[in-house]
Amino acid sequence: MYSMWNLWHGCHKVSEGCMHCYVYRRDSKYDIDSSQVRKTHSFNLPVARKRDGSYKVPPHTTLWTCFTSDFFISEADEWRNDAWEMIHARPDVNFILITKRIDRVAECLPDDWGEGYDNVTLYCTVENQKRADMRLPVFKQLPFKHKCIICEPLLGPISLSQWLGEWVEQVTVGGESGPEARPCDFEWVKQIRADCVDANIPFFFKQTGANFIKDGKTYKIPRKLQSSQARKAAIDTKPK
Repeated sequence: MYSMWNLWHGCHKVSEGCMHCYVYRRDSKYDIDSSQVRKTHSFNLPVARKRDGSYKVPPHTTLWTCFTSDFFISEADEWRNDAWEMIHARPDVNFILITKRIDRVAECLPDDWGEGYDNVTLYCTVENQKRADMRLPVFKQLPFKHKCIICEPLLGPISLSQWLGEWVEQVTVGGESGPEARPCDFEWVKQIRADCVDANIPFFFKQTGANFIKDGKTYKIPRKLQSSQARKAAIDTKPK
């Protein structure tokens, strides 16, 4: 079972992949300032209980965390220890953290972290070669038991060959959505896949994006079809 935990809302654009952020796009429709970081009503979700005393989030759930912010954003420093306590209190739930702020992670870990909690997976976002070269050396050294790379929105060709190894559990790739989406070329996707195959790392093609280039031709793909079109490519891999 999969669910979402947006424990704080709001973020700041830090790199090229943030330019057309869907959070900013959606908030603008309601005159919400996306740059203001605030705790949400869902903050205590992992430990919230029903009237019968059972958890609202059942055991074995995978919680995708902070889709409307970044878990390691500085404005959330005062709340993060409470978040870690809730994560630690629910070893029966798997927590997925996705970040572009890989440089802040080490200073934001709890005192009892050690080599990492078994129920936490960290995804590092890299949207182009520049960000891959900046973030992945730091990411590789961080003490997490589960690490994945996500290239989304993929904005250019990326070579991951020098970084991939047993420390990476999966690489996910996806194009950019939205009315101002920048192109995603299938050749870029296939190159990353080839790097994953060579390193025996699972590869997941999540979505094409709105402007998908294949064999030199650009296809305008509606949001509702971007994931299914990626599935039709049938290029996902699993380790040997």
